[in-house]
Amino acid sequence: MRKSIGLIVVMAVTLLLWFMPVSWLGLDAMTVLQQRALAVFVFAALMWIFEIIPAWATSVSIITILLFTVSNEAFLLTPLSNGSFAEGTAASHADLMASFANPIIILFLGGFILANSANKVGLDAFLAKNILQLFGKRPAFVLLGFLLLNGVFSMFMSNTATAAMMFTFMVPVLSRMPKDERGRIGLALSIPVAANLGGLGTPIGTPPNAIAIGQLEAMGIEVSFQTWMMHMVPYVIVMLFLAWGLLLWLYPFKSETIVVEIEDSKPHGRDYWIVVVTFVLTIALWVTGEWTGCDSNVVAMVPFAIFAVTGVFKKEDFANIDWAVLWMVAGGFALGTACNQTGLDDMLLHVIPFASWSTLVVILVSGFLIYAISTFISNTSAANMVMPILALLGTALGDSLTPYGGATSLLVYVAINCSLAMTLPISTPPNAIASSTGLVPTLNMVKVGVVIGVAGALLGFGWIVMFPLQ
Repeated sequence: MRKSIGLIVVMAVTLLLWFMPVSWLGLDAMTVLQQRALAVFVFAALMWIFEIIPAWATSVSIITILLFTVSNEAFLLTPLSNGSFAEGTAASHADLMASFANPIIILFLGGFILANSANKVGLDAFLAKNILQLFGKRPAFVLLGFLLLNGVFSMFMSNTATAAMMFTFMVPVLSRMPKDERGRIGLALSIPVAANLGGLGTPIGTPPNAIAIGQLEAMGIEVSFQTWMMHMVPYVIVMLFLAWGLLLWLYPFKSETIVVEIEDSKPHGRDYWIVVVTFVLTIALWVTGEWTGCDSNVVAMVPFAIFAVTGVFKKEDFANIDWAVLWMVAGGFALGTACNQTGLDDMLLHVIPFASWSTLVVILVSGFLIYAISTFISNTSAANMVMPILALLGTALGDSLTPYGGATSLLVYVAINCSLAMTLPISTPPNAIASSTGLVPTLNMVKVGVVIGVAGALLGFGWIVMFPLQ
């Protein structure tokens, strides 16, 4: 019933925007195709917010609707003698359909294949076992070990997969601890907290990072894998240590020792060593891209090709790729393409007086806005919905943004705040996994999530202002 009512409301708002006289909006210069693009944008935003259908399904529907309504192959367009259309400037159908083959999508696909293969041969369990041993048995350092390990894994694996894997290691440890041990909650919370924070470290760590980079590329601004890591990994490390101090303070340990036992039973045969060598090679190419001249999106094809040729990655392994995330991101790219090529973004640029606003206030408010939205809906959906608007905002602010790193800093700050939204079980998949174990009361999650979110947003603001990505 809720979804049915929501769908009726969404369709009513969309059709109203689609057919109303543009004079009602105070935008007499708006073309028919721009009005359609605006209506589709609002449709997408409402569908993502209310989650009437899965977010990836909304993205598929967006691409399809745009192709039939605002592209140069749309229904009932009136061609003019000069090759243009009476209804306005149409978007290229080829560019809209290429959204799913966007280089950023390929970058993410390469990351998924790398992570999937590492899990398949047991490389992740081997690393987890041997890295955690370095932190000994003292509870405070075991907690730090879980935070750092989760953070590093989430830079190269999906935070959902990282959290799921780590909870399989953690649950037996927590079950052996006394029921009155407050440190149990801190250990359990360390997994979603670190998984959410760690994803900020690389372009493939979480979809909002890729969406931000994709929007910047559309604006002619290139952000390499190496540049992103150099600026964001130090921030992630600071936030992980902040989280460590917070969890120790809120949930101190009474136990003197904690023993973590991780089974590493998979044989280290041919496939294992192929994955190890390919993993090292790929990461090395990613972080040295500015020196080698190899674009990170191109490098993402390396593990795919090697694993396919050697048989490490088989056709049945395609079922383990998170295609839903890829389609979600593609829908956002298509929406941005439509807004740009129909001229909707440029028209709104001249209607809304962004340039008259204080630059630092705009950056800060944009960050907290996306934080609020991402608390209640998927951070990928939130980024898809807001990033095209903020790319426009970055253009509107122009030179006033330059001292703070330009549009790059604005979109990176928004990506940061997407990942910081970890207040509720519904905020991120790692939070949902943690809540489903029954080991993390929601009130404790809210308490930790709010503190880390606000502290991280303020630190992130200072970080991008003092150390802008150039």
